[in-house]
Amino acid sequence: MSILKTVAAACVLAVATHAPGFGQSLIRDTEIEHMLRDYADPILTAAGLQPADVDMYIVADPSLNAFVTGGQNIFLHTGIILESGTPNQLKGVIAHETGHISGAHLARVNDGISAAQAPMYVSLGLGVLAALAGEGGAASALLASSQQFGALSFMTYSRAQEASADQAGLQFMEATGQSAQGLVQFFERFRYQEVMSNARRFPYFRSHPLSSERIANLRGGATSSPFYETLDSPEEVARLQRIQGKIYGFLAEPEFVFYRYPESDRSLPARYARAVAYYHDARLDRALEEIASLLAEEPDNPYFHELHAQMLFESGRAEQAIVPNRRSVELEPTAPLLRVNLATSLIATDDPDHLEEAEQNLRVALDIEPDNGFAWYQLSIVHERNGDTALAQLAIAEQSYAAGNRQRAHQFASRARTSLEIGTPAWVRATEIESVSLPTEAEMRQIRRQQRN
Repeated sequence: MSILKTVAAACVLAVATHAPGFGQSLIRDTEIEHMLRDYADPILTAAGLQPADVDMYIVADPSLNAFVTGGQNIFLHTGIILESGTPNQLKGVIAHETGHISGAHLARVNDGISAAQAPMYVSLGLGVLAALAGEGGAASALLASSQQFGALSFMTYSRAQEASADQAGLQFMEATGQSAQGLVQFFERFRYQEVMSNARRFPYFRSHPLSSERIANLRGGATSSPFYETLDSPEEVARLQRIQGKIYGFLAEPEFVFYRYPESDRSLPARYARAVAYYHDARLDRALEEIASLLAEEPDNPYFHELHAQMLFESGRAEQAIVPNRRSVELEPTAPLLRVNLATSLIATDDPDHLEEAEQNLRVALDIEPDNGFAWYQLSIVHERNGDTALAQLAIAEQSYAAGNRQRAHQFASRARTSLEIGTPAWVRATEIESVSLPTEAEMRQIRRQQRN
């Protein structure tokens, strides 16, 4: 469901798009992810890349930043989404980052960071109720600690690489019939960063240094495109604005949300932001009023039903949360996070009659996202309640493996295998996990020391 939660450490909510002291973590949200995918996939295709091979991650950080690392992984800070004046500006940034991927600009620095990379727990929030969860794909793409994570700024591109990525971005935008005007506008908005000391620049412009010559070259290429005057549609602008309201509602303190989106503002983005802010401010009645107004305007919006379900669930009304969660799945059946939400609310009722439906939804979610650690954890609960301890242990092994915890994955896979029928698919899977997560000799020594103690 749509709430930011942290796993590795408590996350300080941002109070403004440039607020300092924000604890970095990843967030998941179906609505935001779908918008970014709609932006990125045509660009990635134009770059000769397979969209399915390029992972996109949202970093809960108010600073202006975007980067690629670990091969084909694009990271976007929430700050850069909030600061984008138009969809075209955000698409331009994505096109530029895609230029770095297609140009293999990270080939030299990847060797330097690979030794420091390690699996880490990530937050699922803004999409899944999870206090503890592991996302293997994201974990392997990030550095283990927040300090190391911040150190990614050392990946400063050369002027030649920046020029190459600029030109590639222009080509990708033109190939998709879109204007590169947004990218030029984005850089021009922050031209003043050119004269600031490196320490005072936004992270994005530390690794992507600006220059007047660079902006001039970019503008020249953009204006020569036949699509230069192609503007974002009103629907695209409205979509970005509601996403910005949603992000601000979740990441800013309520008083800042109410200042930015006062009651006098009856626009949809404002009501969306206030619905979240009222909920965070423990004013559930006002939050439900705002979400009711949104549902009255768009009754078939799965994300409004998702938010409604979250408010009910986290207020101790798991049974009442089932109906809006079911509706969100009906409207967006291929979204794994929505199915996990539904399963979570079904399980939380402690009604055994709900377990079969919960398992069905978790199975579908895991078919789509096999590395969703929280879904595996919920499935382990279902199996345990059904008396299938071995399957519950296998699910924990899957969760641990997805999170990169090889030792724990090996332990639970071993336990599950000894109780499963030989030759069954579950036994085969337990054997696979046990084999691939076999502890190293050093880890075995540590295990033996723990057992002695």
